[in-house]
Amino acid sequence: MIDFQHIKNVYFLGIGGIGMSALARFANHAGKCVAGYDLTQTPLTDQLTNEGVAISYTEDINHIPSHFTASNTLVVRTPAVPLTHAAYRYFTEMGYHIVKRSELLGFLTTDRKCIAVSGTHGKTSVSTMTTLLLKEAGVDVAAFLGGISRNFNSNLLLSKSSESLVVTEADEYDRSFLTLHPWLAVVTAVDADHLDIYGTHESVIEAFEAFASNITDGGVLLRKKGITAGDKQAGRIRIYSYSANEKADFCACNIRIIDGTYLFDLHTPGLVINEIQMSYPGRVNVENMVAAASLALLAGADPLEVKRAVSTYRGVQRRFDIRFKNSKFTYIDDYAHHPAEIEATLHSVKELYAGKKVLGVFQPHLFTRTRDFADGFAKSLDLLDEVILLDIYPARELPIEGVTSEIIIQKMRNTNVKVCSKSELLSSISGREFDVLVTMGAGNIDAMAEPIVGLLTQMSR
Repeated sequence: MIDFQHIKNVYFLGIGGIGMSALARFANHAGKCVAGYDLTQTPLTDQLTNEGVAISYTEDINHIPSHFTASNTLVVRTPAVPLTHAAYRYFTEMGYHIVKRSELLGFLTTDRKCIAVSGTHGKTSVSTMTTLLLKEAGVDVAAFLGGISRNFNSNLLLSKSSESLVVTEADEYDRSFLTLHPWLAVVTAVDADHLDIYGTHESVIEAFEAFASNITDGGVLLRKKGITAGDKQAGRIRIYSYSANEKADFCACNIRIIDGTYLFDLHTPGLVINEIQMSYPGRVNVENMVAAASLALLAGADPLEVKRAVSTYRGVQRRFDIRFKNSKFTYIDDYAHHPAEIEATLHSVKELYAGKKVLGVFQPHLFTRTRDFADGFAKSLDLLDEVILLDIYPARELPIEGVTSEIIIQKMRNTNVKVCSKSELLSSISGREFDVLVTMGAGNIDAMAEPIVGLLTQMSR
């Protein structure tokens, strides 16, 4: 049990992670003394430092503040930090109270009506959209987001009351989402992923079944049409489907693009909202917005306010994020790191920029994911006109013999593909002809965004 009210200090192991940093911000706003460790200094850690959070980038335990004692400190860790980490070993040996990030999130949301957004992809976009729609509709809401919202310029939204609704991502990695007990929940996708944890796709589906069983009695499950997770809860909770392409309980109909803006009609079990306008690009985001608008309506938001709010959505960093656009080039950066996500992103690109030559840069994330989904990566990347593959970003893993980016190339039909290191990327891009550039991956490819913008500026002259 976490006695958060009486805790004076909170130390975050892996504080620079997007989910961890939101919790660190919350603890800081709650008046706790917050410190932490991360491997790398980033703009996100710099912002935390500017907010008064002490961050160390070394495992040296002497950097742990001396007043952070076992009797007054809660230690929060992310699975990305290995158990061999010097600070983790120190906290364990000294008897500190150590919890996972998911445990703290579960505790902080347990006394509120929680709206949990789950799925193997789409979580960040749907949770951010839902939060915006509720807030713009005048609903008091807090949120822990998995990305930096461009509307809020933050991954944390604080509410006016401790009894407000709270929106959070429900992360399936390491079965973290099983600490949540939501009032409303959505399942956006149940693709095979994190097989290093689950082993099989069937185990992934079983985890989502367990997540659905955590929905409170009388609560609501919204799921993308075709997903069956939650069937066993029928009668105990209400279950609805949503889609942007097929008939469902909540569905977008008459989807069209006019002057770069998506227009659609939202059909719901009780009403139809006509002529919703969404200026944020990507058909995949129409589907995400259907899920978000459905959650907002199920939570009691006014339909006309929801319609108005959709047009104000400005997106999330690294989710179909247009970083550069002029008469010659368009550059989009995206977090896609699973074959299904890449396919959805590229279909949206092809729809918006029909007839344009698209160059894609992909940084595979994890050796196990590359090994397990090499066929899927090859198929999705074949949608591109030209492809540059970076070396695999290892994250928490050690190399696996024979697993490199080359195994994806071996399965591709597209022959306009090469592998290069991150340091060689700019020179590889500069010698090519293209109209649209898309960078994708969950590693550190985002660090190349600004240099790429600079390169495209030069190439435009």
